[in-house]
Amino acid sequence: MTAEPADYSRGIDPERALKYAVQYIRGDRAQIVEGIIEPVSPTWDHEATAEAIRDQIKPRARELGCVTGSGNLDLPGSSNWYVPDIAVVPAADAKGAGALLPDQTLLVVEVTSESNAETDRIVRRKRYAEYGAPLYLLVDRVERSVTLFAEPGRLGYTREDGPHPFGTVLHLPGPFDLDLDTGEL
Repeated sequence: MTAEPADYSRGIDPERALKYAVQYIRGDRAQIVEGIIEPVSPTWDHEATAEAIRDQIKPRARELGCVTGSGNLDLPGSSNWYVPDIAVVPAADAKGAGALLPDQTLLVVEVTSESNAETDRIVRRKRYAEYGAPLYLLVDRVERSVTLFAEPGRLGYTREDGPHPFGTVLHLPGPFDLDLDTGEL
């Protein structure tokens, strides 16, 4: 007696299966950007830039009852599963969460690299706005500039502060209400 092949055409959600699988890739972390699985393996230079931002926002994040990190962000209904360079999220939402939604963040920060600069500038900016991330800070190491996007909507962010050259002091609005020194970047 021969076993019938499994019929996976019914009852399996491809988006859910893909996002489940990417969480269990051995080795480096991975993300999905517009349906393409990408490893997340930043260089030390990239990490140093992210750390300079994190060091400045972390004290205020603690005061707000938040944590800073690079945890998973799910974008339901799309083939996207992001691992941002920095996200600031309420500590209560972070506890026990495998992934959060962009609208659960207070701030998302992406630091560009040569390989992903256009994705961070265009695709992520569009998606973060579409999924309600209230603030998106783009630290563009290629262009040596910073831009803060605010007031998200389905068609994108409606407020843009920048691009400003590295060295500029950029004000992060409430709930942060702090000046970010970009001179160290």
